[in-house]
Amino acid sequence: MAGNDWINSYLEAILDAGGAAGEISAAAGGGSGVEGASGEKRDKSSLMLRERGRFSPARYFVEEVISGFDETDLYKTWVRTSAMRSPQERNTRLENMSWRIWNLARKKKQIEGEETSRLSKQRREREKARQYAAADFSEDLSEGEKGENSNEPSIHDERTRTRMPRIGSTDAIEAWTSQHKDKKLYIVLISIHGLIRGENMELGRDSDTGGQVKYVVELARALGSTPGVYRVDLLTRQISAPDVDWSYGEPTEMLSPICSENFVHEMGESSGAYIMSKVLGEQVGSGQPVWPVVIHGHYADAGDSTALLSGALNVPMVFTGHSLGRDKLEQILKQGRQTRDEINATYKIMRRIEAEELCLDASEIIITSTRQEIEQQWGLYDGFDLTMARKLRARIKRGVSCFGRYMPRMIAIPPGMEFSHIAPHDVDLDGEEGNEDGSASPDLPIWADIMRFFSNPRKPMILALARPDPKKNITTLIKAFGEHRELRNLANLTLIMGNRDVIDEMSSTNAAVLTSVLKLIDKYDLYGQVAYPKHHKQSEVPDIYRLAARTKGVFINCAFIEPFGLTLIEAAAYGLPMVATQNGGPVDIHRVLDNGILVDPHNQNEIAEALYKLVSDKHLWAQCRQNGLKNIHQFSWPEHCKNYLSRVGTLKPRHPRWQKNNDATEISEADSPEDSLRDVHDISLNLKLSLDSEKSGSKEGNSNIVRRHLEDAVQKLSGGVNASSVEGLSENGRWPSLRGRKHIIVIAVDSVQDADFLQVVKNIFEASSNGRLSCSVGFVLSTSKSISEIHALLISGGIETSDFDAFICNSGSDLCYPSSSPEDMLSPAELPFMVDLDYHSQIEYRWGGEGLRKTLIRWAAEKNNESGQNVFVEDEECSSTYCISFKVTNTEAASPVKEIRRTMRIQALRCHVLYSHDGSKLNVIPVLASRLQALRYLYIRWGVELSNMTVVVGESGDTDYDGLLGGVHKTIILKGSFNAIPNQVHTARSYSLQDVVSFEKPGLASVEGYGPDNLKSALLQFGILKD
Repeated sequence: MAGNDWINSYLEAILDAGGAAGEISAAAGGGSGVEGASGEKRDKSSLMLRERGRFSPARYFVEEVISGFDETDLYKTWVRTSAMRSPQERNTRLENMSWRIWNLARKKKQIEGEETSRLSKQRREREKARQYAAADFSEDLSEGEKGENSNEPSIHDERTRTRMPRIGSTDAIEAWTSQHKDKKLYIVLISIHGLIRGENMELGRDSDTGGQVKYVVELARALGSTPGVYRVDLLTRQISAPDVDWSYGEPTEMLSPICSENFVHEMGESSGAYIMSKVLGEQVGSGQPVWPVVIHGHYADAGDSTALLSGALNVPMVFTGHSLGRDKLEQILKQGRQTRDEINATYKIMRRIEAEELCLDASEIIITSTRQEIEQQWGLYDGFDLTMARKLRARIKRGVSCFGRYMPRMIAIPPGMEFSHIAPHDVDLDGEEGNEDGSASPDLPIWADIMRFFSNPRKPMILALARPDPKKNITTLIKAFGEHRELRNLANLTLIMGNRDVIDEMSSTNAAVLTSVLKLIDKYDLYGQVAYPKHHKQSEVPDIYRLAARTKGVFINCAFIEPFGLTLIEAAAYGLPMVATQNGGPVDIHRVLDNGILVDPHNQNEIAEALYKLVSDKHLWAQCRQNGLKNIHQFSWPEHCKNYLSRVGTLKPRHPRWQKNNDATEISEADSPEDSLRDVHDISLNLKLSLDSEKSGSKEGNSNIVRRHLEDAVQKLSGGVNASSVEGLSENGRWPSLRGRKHIIVIAVDSVQDADFLQVVKNIFEASSNGRLSCSVGFVLSTSKSISEIHALLISGGIETSDFDAFICNSGSDLCYPSSSPEDMLSPAELPFMVDLDYHSQIEYRWGGEGLRKTLIRWAAEKNNESGQNVFVEDEECSSTYCISFKVTNTEAASPVKEIRRTMRIQALRCHVLYSHDGSKLNVIPVLASRLQALRYLYIRWGVELSNMTVVVGESGDTDYDGLLGGVHKTIILKGSFNAIPNQVHTARSYSLQDVVSFEKPGLASVEGYGPDNLKSALLQFGILKD
């Protein structure tokens, strides 16, 4: 046990068979003696013993070390051991338990060492990325690029925000209404986390239904009541299950508007906010089409969906993380009980983190609640660096090239509250509470439900409102309350921990916390001093706040880390001072409200002293109450919505059919969504687009450079493929077949040799021969190969390119259509294909172009030098404007996808990195491009229903294989020995395939081999063919 002297002294004390053993036994309640003496010892903490000079190493070891590791089984072992009569057997068991503690300590140190090494490596990589950026920038960094101290607005835009007038008066509301009344913004919010409904939200029912549910519903309601907003749709899951209320299965729920005399305006015919689990076209705009100005994702799961939807529709994306995966990972690692792999196996946290990284790649704006979230939490991600962000923002302001580097705009906007219905009660500091109105009657059911727990209900109430989650730190609060005798004598404690029926039927985590709470109440004998009601309604929460304020109580949130702390604002609105954690959002709230004390959530003595100070000092309590009531207007929903819309209004619409407008938030008659959106049917991107409107010429970046790149690509792409816009295709009717197909079969088999691939294509044609003859079935080829490689392969197998309706090539960065018309060919040397430039305008978002290519070449050179051989060689023939391709000569030395992606993200370069199935090809394409996104584009552009598409794949595939298995389309998996084993470069995934794909979904079928009969059987099963 060398190197662990800090623990040896405790072990020796425990193993001592002398008087310490008796003290240990007595301290645990298992020794002999008078019951009163034993109870007195149980009431005294190790801290109190240290203060009195009678320190017990054994008891300190048990209370501090074992409880610090939060190991329930160790505690049970201790209880059994201390109750044993035989000193020899007791010492043997204590020795075994001590070894277990030592192993935990060693594991914690090992994890800490690994994390220190990882963080050091991350710092070196970021510094290297900054050096590369400085080398690429054509100018020296000037004072204007230093962010906060420059005259330019910083990434936080704090100065801009503070210059805006507060919406706290009727005049300000009317001014905003007058300025924006003619605008009609359609905003889409997406939140699929937890149980969502408009009224009587079941907050705390489970770990997913927390404060973010209330936030997103109230945001939708507030935005729907704001001038200039045409409509707000909150998309969520439709849940029809016997264990949840029927209301969660309703496809549409209209949110009641905010009723406030300071928040009133004329509402349009379709104005308002709706919760929708299925978007119905006839409900949007009374038959008039509406195109969203922004799509706003909430939480990681919805953020992932929002990024894909934003890319498919080419609509700006906004994201709010609420609670971030990397921050949660860091907090768990600090406990030292689990490694990264063990944490990921439990929480699937790497999939969540990758979704949040994708949100950084795809979002125009990231909205946070606090600056702390920007600086400390988002700073943990590869895709965001505060220093780099400030430099890029300053360069953009000055019109200087960023060389393909992009960083989302981080904006801190605190959540809002509706205060119009809140009337804080007057309190007499020298006597009883002031006069109460009728709503504050002592006969309220929730008051009676709480008061029945107390032997003296007139004492000040310490109120905690949090679900029973370990990170909410409720057990530390009870220990702080139970071990501070003066606080116990002066106040009561109320714990509102969600709703429960039977503890054993709750989730294991919530049940464990509640069980610990009950044990601690019993340990400290807090009966008559702690209330923990089983049920409450969301509508009763204001009455709970009123009760605490009436008793001159205090609200406490001592979570280990609190992303924001909306309950702190709610409590302040009812006149409650606060004691809050110093980690996270409460710091910003306290800076504004100045209505309480911040504490270290790990220090129970500090928590107890802060509570005692507030409830014992009447003048301090009154000052904190007054400060909170005076400053609470800064967290109103009108203020939040005004700040929100002022940022969203600056976003430029990216859809090619939107014309540039001087006012980016206003949709003119000429730019009406009627030209692009025909109908909305369901959440699966069921959007009908017009094919006869003009394509916008506006693009991000320098248009001349983009045009030159396109011209270069036309010449080198597959020996000269015609890159005409597809705008003329529908006009001339050259490809009416794709729009008229009832079903589309997408061939995306990556795991077979070329000979088997050709035979698969022929057998699919044979199996669907009836559909081909009737022209009801069309075919799309999807591959990582370039169009020239596809053409050569098909010709070698005797397959005509005209047998296909479209070709998705270069891993989804290019979309081509076959053409046999001489008018489409610039010269006899051209291949018979047309490149869809409209598709390029869809995927070009945040494409680094030449800056990305130079960085990739530099990276490849470094890797080649490290390995001593040319592992990565640029493949200029297969590259195109939106695909940078490399040949991989040695897959054993090749870097995994997650490492390449991470390297690019650290340098603020946004891209999608993919290996071919055999690892011989590396394609780097735009971040929102993929073979699955190309299918969504075919749906949007040509009206081919995704549900009528069937994707044929092998048992494994390229890096994007998981995307081809999920979604609303159907999937056929070809199984058999003809499938090659995927290359080892695919083994180092950030998360397993099972984390993102359900192989039991109804639209997925497997067939043995690729014979025509087996294929036909699967196609019949999906209704593509008829007997």
